[in-house]
Amino acid sequence: MSGHSKWANIKHRKGRQDAKRGKLFGKLAKAIEVAARNGGGITEFNPTLATAVDKAKAVSMPNDNVERAIKRGTGEVEGAIYEETFYEGYGPGGVALYVQVLTDNRNRAASDVRSAFTRHNGNLGEPGSVAYLFSQKGLIFAKGSEDDVMLLAIDAGAEDIRDVDEGLYEVVTKATDLREVRDALVSGGVEVESADVTQLPSNTVPVEESEAKKLLRLIDALEDLDDVQAVFSNYDIDDGVMEKVLAEA
Repeated sequence: MSGHSKWANIKHRKGRQDAKRGKLFGKLAKAIEVAARNGGGITEFNPTLATAVDKAKAVSMPNDNVERAIKRGTGEVEGAIYEETFYEGYGPGGVALYVQVLTDNRNRAASDVRSAFTRHNGNLGEPGSVAYLFSQKGLIFAKGSEDDVMLLAIDAGAEDIRDVDEGLYEVVTKATDLREVRDALVSGGVEVESADVTQLPSNTVPVEESEAKKLLRLIDALEDLDDVQAVFSNYDIDDGVMEKVLAEA
């Protein structure tokens, strides 16, 4: 998911990504494989795998696909070996882009990412050029009363809670605590709209409508690459502008 914190903004982007369902399933399978290879195939003992499986189930990825991906990760079924890497750069409006890649061919991934930046008014940077702006965190959007969300989330170990809209809260956790906090909220009767491990920016950059169109084209081009898992950014686009730009695309 790309980096703005407003839930309405995130929903616009998420709907666009979910429309590419076949490609989305392939990317989720990669994430499951890597998580299973790094931490084992049992979700109870591997929170990264548990989160990856939860994401797959949230978009109705078939259970058979999930199980095969876990088995490829644990070596029970033969499969490609994927490695994670990040590419860094800037898009229109001076927005920082932090691109997560899972690939079995670094040369292909590097070439594809570089080409997307070049063709869509972006600049690929050196390692470390934007990474310092981002921190890996768990991010939950939850609906409920302020008291319920605050008490349940804090007791479960949340780091920060922000009022996004009436009855909607943004809960920030350590990446490793995401599932525990989410489960505590659900068990307490709070509706969880979204729960994901992400890269949160330390600051945001306001983007005008004219630059927003170019920026979203670049992000779309990157997200459309098979090797790209996610594009994190520090843009701040007004929800009305985001909706208008996506409707025109």
